[in-house]
Amino acid sequence: MGSGTWSTNAYETRVKQQQAKGQDVFAYNQGAKGAHPMLDPHGLEVRESRDGGEHPNSNAIIVGLDVSGSMGRVVRAIHKDLPQLFRLLMGHKYIPDPQIMFAAFSNGRCDQVPLQVGQFESDNRMDVNLENMVMGAPLASGCDPQESSELMLYTAARHTSIDCWEKRHRKGYLFLITDEPAYTQVKQAEINQIIGPRLHEDISLEQMISETSERYHIYVIVPATTSNGQCAPAALEFWKSYVGPEHVIELHNPDDISETMALTIGLTEQAIQLAEGLHHLEADGADRNTLNALSASLAATAGQSIKGTGFGLNDLNTGDEKRPRRL
Repeated sequence: MGSGTWSTNAYETRVKQQQAKGQDVFAYNQGAKGAHPMLDPHGLEVRESRDGGEHPNSNAIIVGLDVSGSMGRVVRAIHKDLPQLFRLLMGHKYIPDPQIMFAAFSNGRCDQVPLQVGQFESDNRMDVNLENMVMGAPLASGCDPQESSELMLYTAARHTSIDCWEKRHRKGYLFLITDEPAYTQVKQAEINQIIGPRLHEDISLEQMISETSERYHIYVIVPATTSNGQCAPAALEFWKSYVGPEHVIELHNPDDISETMALTIGLTEQAIQLAEGLHHLEADGADRNTLNALSASLAATAGQSIKGTGFGLNDLNTGDEKRPRRL
């Protein structure tokens, strides 16, 4: 997958047409009893990100969304800001030929739709995958507070094939967007029920992260869950202990999710320093509160990307021309 080119005009036309009809762009979510056929993981073999004539240097990006409860707001924020995401990634050349897979997870132990997996896309088909997600289902009775991010890690590690790594040893990206800890094991019984008979034993979360990180840069984004913009402390500490503080991002305003992902990619690719990314957003109309929040959110990530150079976050914000070290 991954042919075609993403178009702002196509995106805006589609949104306007749905608004004119009085339809929610997430209409499938209303009354859905199961995953959309395009996103149903049952029988999943492999999702592919491939080079082609239009995209000779493809780069795989997985956006794994926790769609439980109030997290539906984040899904809508990403959809609203797709034009911004592509202006940053492509317009400012943060990364060549991005191919984005939108996927979703909830609770694999008790939710009706615990996993949804799109395709890697370069064009507006990714919009449709996002719009077809089932989200915001209430927790089932007796359900644990965790969400099954481990299912997303398993899918990335065992069910994707990406040319950026296989041809160029260039890692893809996996963003896990969640306000809950994961379960500490990928359960054989869950995978066999959700995807099909694949496993003969459980897999530890540590092993799953290790496998995934061989081919993907993993970042966990924890959105604010309170009215004063505080992120869930249990989720933050859990993920920092598993992937490291520099790979855990506190998102104080869920509406900034696309900007956060784009700047994180730009920093990791050494395409920008943090100040440059903030200037790009400022030129695009971002207000000072947004810029300050993003600067705070990305401090650890930007600091890690320049570790060992003697170049700190304050220098990034002054526009110093030194480049961050690749993660």
